[in-house]
Amino acid sequence: MSFEKEIKFIKDIYSYRKTVPLHEPCFKGKEREYVNAAIDSTFVSSVGEYVNRFETMVSDFTGIKYACAVSNGTSALHTALVSVGTGYGDYVITQPLTFVATVNAISYCGAEPIFLDVEKDTLGLSPEALEQFIHRHTTFKDNRLINKESRKPIRACLPVNIFGHACRMDRIVEICSEYNLPVIEDCAESLGSFYLEQHTGSFGVCGTFSLNGNKIVTSGGGGVIVSNNKTLARTVKHLSTTARISAGYEFIHDQIGYNYRMPNLNAALACAQMENLSDFVENKRVLAAAYASFFKDSVLDFFLEPKGCRSNYWLNAVLAEDEKMRDRFLEEANCAGILARPVWRLISSLPMYKNCTADSLETARDFEKRIVNIPSSVRQ
Repeated sequence: MSFEKEIKFIKDIYSYRKTVPLHEPCFKGKEREYVNAAIDSTFVSSVGEYVNRFETMVSDFTGIKYACAVSNGTSALHTALVSVGTGYGDYVITQPLTFVATVNAISYCGAEPIFLDVEKDTLGLSPEALEQFIHRHTTFKDNRLINKESRKPIRACLPVNIFGHACRMDRIVEICSEYNLPVIEDCAESLGSFYLEQHTGSFGVCGTFSLNGNKIVTSGGGGVIVSNNKTLARTVKHLSTTARISAGYEFIHDQIGYNYRMPNLNAALACAQMENLSDFVENKRVLAAAYASFFKDSVLDFFLEPKGCRSNYWLNAVLAEDEKMRDRFLEEANCAGILARPVWRLISSLPMYKNCTADSLETARDFEKRIVNIPSSVRQ
């Protein structure tokens, strides 16, 4: 079997590139103007007009009341988890099909992940797996969800919107609300995506986005925490600014905080990117439609946005029949200069997490062997 026609199609789409990257940033707006203005202002660290402007732009775009700009997506997750009380000895329910930062943030709190399976239609946390685990392995006592075996509390639920596609957040939140379990949405990849006409990040107590160099909007390095809860929003901003209290020129801190605030220099870049986010999403959705049409006649299946979701299609994905077919396509594509990649190894299989609690992970294990990400950059 040869993938000559698939490789030619991708090459033709990105005909202006000799080597086709997986996802590169697009700088077509006022990036240089804003960054130079930030430099000229001398405010290049965590204080400056662009930080506040960027937070306002994110809030306006998503329709979520409060936004706090931080240094990266991982620090956003860590701060969000701390803000809901996650600490040593706690558990956080999440999924194994994700980037390692999701689970590392749980570990930074001294907590342990519980890995539950994902859905075939969304790639995100399965509400059915969540409900089954809670019924079989937990008890609800003193308004807290407790692991029956260890007697330790489950502090939060952390579903992930994979490749820009939304989880079934309405059902996940409905289940968790019965047990007073806060839901934090890992939206690292889904800025510009909507589910049931709400922007991702608006369903749980808060959501977190990444602005890494490969994301749909980048600030080089950066992240955002969003929430409609005023008290929580104040908490994450306080934690991310070293927990410094307002005391004039004195340095007084009232708890352990983190130096996680986004620098003004990065925020300047992010503001220029946000001005083009709607165009980026439309560009990528046209690309996804072209892929979907082409792969109807391929042995590879194109992964479409789930029902109820309007995805940003951050990374396009195809599914091979099996691991052997996946590896053959990856080899042919990369040899042809198309930098396709397999999905991440399941986090539950990594040495530092292999002994953590998990269910069967049947669907996640199947996807791990078959998913390939194909070039998804905004076409210029």
